[in-house]
Amino acid sequence: MKDQLGHLVLSASSIKGTTVKNAVDEKIGSIEDIMMDCATGEAAYVVLSVDSGFLNLGSKYFAVPWQAFAFDTAQEDVFILNVDKEKLKNSPGFDKDNWPTGPQLEFITEIRDYYGYKRPWETDPGYTGLDSDETLRGRYEERRDPGEKESDFLG
Repeated sequence: MKDQLGHLVLSASSIKGTTVKNAVDEKIGSIEDIMMDCATGEAAYVVLSVDSGFLNLGSKYFAVPWQAFAFDTAQEDVFILNVDKEKLKNSPGFDKDNWPTGPQLEFITEIRDYYGYKRPWETDPGYTGLDSDETLRGRYEERRDPGEKESDFLG
């Protein structure tokens, strides 16, 4: 489903179990879960379950920044992860029976640094976090369809 700006919008439940392939169409594994940062509202990282035949690391989950994935519109329900096998093999992760708990700032920073992704506020000094209701209302007024109620847009 696309939002009013034409961005693809997926429910979190529909992403779990989605096939992940690399750029040469090899199946890497599937998405086990998405870990959300409750302070910022962003996806902190995606938990990637790698098929045992891909890297022979069946006991480990890999933590990958959301930005490292691309949704392949040509293949239904496939995410593309364009990461070299050796880089993925050595990437941060955790044992399937020992998920990270509690504050994870250091772990998330390690993941982002490893893959070369920054948080929005690290690259844009003007970034203020989540949009305010006032900002959302302004966007609603600019794009609303006749007859659409504000509550339909703001939730």
